[in-house]
Amino acid sequence: MKKGILINSEISYAIAKMGHMDMLTVCDSGLPIPKEVQRIDVAIKEGLPSFIETLNTIIEELIIEEVVIAKETREVSLIIYEKIMETIKNIECRDNVKIKVTEIDHESFKQLTKQSLCIVRTGEYSPYANIILKSGVLF
Repeated sequence: MKKGILINSEISYAIAKMGHMDMLTVCDSGLPIPKEVQRIDVAIKEGLPSFIETLNTIIEELIIEEVVIAKETREVSLIIYEKIMETIKNIECRDNVKIKVTEIDHESFKQLTKQSLCIVRTGEYSPYANIILKSGVLF
């Protein structure tokens, strides 16, 4: 059995397959998920699991080089935006390089999710609680 805190086998497998700059999306319960992208649905009911709780668990396992969020997140869901920024700030980075944060409009964000290896759907009901994580490397 796995020793780490991430025990979801589908998410663990997706992360294990990721190469440099591959993308994994974590989203709220309302983001449209493209048919061509693997959906990993962990939503149980409203709020469970939360977006931030899911994000925090995934970043325990994934080396992140860049994140992409929608500009609307800051405008509409400021609390979620601030939690995302706090979470990113606390991630250990290779050679003390900060994680790049890219903000794009929500429509562009939805288009970019088509390039994700998978999309992890949470039970979050806060609008624009979505993030694309781009994988980094160990070296």
